[in-house]
Amino acid sequence: MTTYTKAAGTPLTERQEARRRRILRATTRLAAQGGYDAVQMREVAEMSEVALGTLYRYFPSKVHLLVATMYDQLEQLGGQLRRKPNKGLPPRERVVDTLLRAFRGMQREPHLTEAMMRAMQFADRSVSAEVDGVGRITTQMILEAMHEDASTEPSAEELAVVRVITHTWHSSLISWLNGRASIAQVKLDIETVARLVPEDEADTGTS
Repeated sequence: MTTYTKAAGTPLTERQEARRRRILRATTRLAAQGGYDAVQMREVAEMSEVALGTLYRYFPSKVHLLVATMYDQLEQLGGQLRRKPNKGLPPRERVVDTLLRAFRGMQREPHLTEAMMRAMQFADRSVSAEVDGVGRITTQMILEAMHEDASTEPSAEELAVVRVITHTWHSSLISWLNGRASIAQVKLDIETVARLVPEDEADTGTS
């Protein structure tokens, strides 16, 4: 995936991409240690060895930075899922397995998860590009679970199902983080919403 600068929309050079990766790693470390409030732009700049002004050119605010971090985390998760696919299961069970694996990854770093989800909640229109990116990669992850053939073109009905599943997953994560839902309840919610996925892959083709 080619990475672009926020302002100009031009591809990053290898050096710029390396700098961006350092910024995201520093953000991940700080968020994993102390959550949303622990991520301070000046400290991120110092830890990633970039000037504060440079950091703001890459990420105009902490919310931009943390939403980009969520995209990065989901991208890594997607790579892990592709390396160890849950083949042999029907589409509905693949979706449940994929989301539960994602949730277990979020459980391992609760402070980081809290920081990223708070940023998603705080995001306004200025962060729409980053939020849309998170939505696209989440949609891709679910669609890949629904179809073992990644080249399958999703139908409008499938995309609607994915949107409902995504909303439920995000809501369940927030409820768990806030202590309003147990792990068992999150699992039940995911299993329940996955019933929207047709049982047979042959039924999930384009209309």
